[in-house]
Amino acid sequence: MINLNNNRIPGNLKKIHLIAICGTGMGALGCMLKDMGFEISGSDQRIYPPMSDFLLSKEIDVRHEFNEKNISPDTDLVIVGNAVSKDNPEIIQMIRSELNFCSMPQAINRFLASGKKILIITGTHGKTTTSSVLAWILYKAGRFDKKFDPSFVIGGILQNFKSNYRLGNGEYIVIEGDEYDTAFFDKGPKFLHYDPFMTVLTSVEFDHADIFMNLEAVKTAFDTFLSRISAKSTLFAFDKDKNIYELINKREYRVERYGCKIDSPWRIGSVTVDPPWTLFEVLKNGKIFAHFKTRLWGKHNLFNILAAMAIADNLQIPKQIIAKALESFQGTRRRQEVRGYKRGITVIDDFAHHPTAVRETIHAVKQFHSGGRLVAVFEPRTNTSMRKIFQDTYPLSFNQADIICIRKPSRLEKIPLAERFSSEKLVNDLKIEGKDAHYFSETDSIIDFIVKQANRGDIILIMSNGGFDNIHERLLKRL
Repeated sequence: MINLNNNRIPGNLKKIHLIAICGTGMGALGCMLKDMGFEISGSDQRIYPPMSDFLLSKEIDVRHEFNEKNISPDTDLVIVGNAVSKDNPEIIQMIRSELNFCSMPQAINRFLASGKKILIITGTHGKTTTSSVLAWILYKAGRFDKKFDPSFVIGGILQNFKSNYRLGNGEYIVIEGDEYDTAFFDKGPKFLHYDPFMTVLTSVEFDHADIFMNLEAVKTAFDTFLSRISAKSTLFAFDKDKNIYELINKREYRVERYGCKIDSPWRIGSVTVDPPWTLFEVLKNGKIFAHFKTRLWGKHNLFNILAAMAIADNLQIPKQIIAKALESFQGTRRRQEVRGYKRGITVIDDFAHHPTAVRETIHAVKQFHSGGRLVAVFEPRTNTSMRKIFQDTYPLSFNQADIICIRKPSRLEKIPLAERFSSEKLVNDLKIEGKDAHYFSETDSIIDFIVKQANRGDIILIMSNGGFDNIHERLLKRL
């Protein structure tokens, strides 16, 4: 039986160790704590860019395996990532040594969010982009009014900052609110730890099959979060999601809907694609608010922008500053990120893994790059995508791709045999629909195939939530 009496943060601290430091949130936290003057060490077993490079640039001591020797006896606090189980050797050493420990959200509340107004972005999709856009708008506004100078902790590296965190001097902190569990000693979602001043709810779909049994369990988690929001808070809810509609009904706090429905206070009007820009109209309470342009692609990203814009307007940030921020926003790493050009071929990296995200990403890229073929490369890697839950849904996600490359999941042995997703079946189903689809058991074969097949003008869209064996750089070198 694990004694949880040391699940606390003591007063005087110097030396902090983070277990599973290479998660995007944990990595950001570690860097922020180092910037605040703490002595930081960390460990992980799945280390790959961009977070590995980021931690290296910060000169943080990262051990490339979990080992009890990584935790010195004089450690003042251990921050435990949610990917760590109670039988981890460092956890065993932590308990044996009776060291103080806490979860990532507990640490964020104590060290970063204390005294600030929390702007939290939640939902199955779009959290990182929405958080990033909002943080950049606040930053641009902070140059004119210091109260807006933001802090943020986000699950992706913002190109404008070359960072996924920032320590600002203003009143607000932007937090990407994750529905995933908190730690081995706290199985509730991370977002339950925060008391938001304003909240965005982008979408509610089934995901994280390793911790949620079904969609109802996901909805219960969001319902619990929404039920805890203060009556003085404001919720911005996407208007085209039936699950959200059920969840926000009869809340005591103010709810503003955004999206495309005619009765929503915030909605997208006309849209024009003029590469590299997307030009779009925004309506507020049925009247034209303003016209904007962005380098982001796809209607789903316009909705993400709209949510951030609604918060910014409620904070009384002038629309002129919002417009300038959108024009200068450079995007987020691994979200429609162009990794390079070779032989007239473009290689794009994207985090998409859920079938909805895959579909919307392919649609956006196809619309923006209409000249050549779109080669969609997909690695099912999450605990959900490696299960057969969406086996019959994924074929619909690739409709607009010209050539489709599906990799066998690299960690399939983690999934019980009867629950496993079949990449071969997906390819066969796509072929039945007349699609040019191909199955690959490993990454090298995908690279060989693309090098032979790709022509000038083609777009190679690579989708995975992991490092994918560094396929992007390796492919660019081969091309």
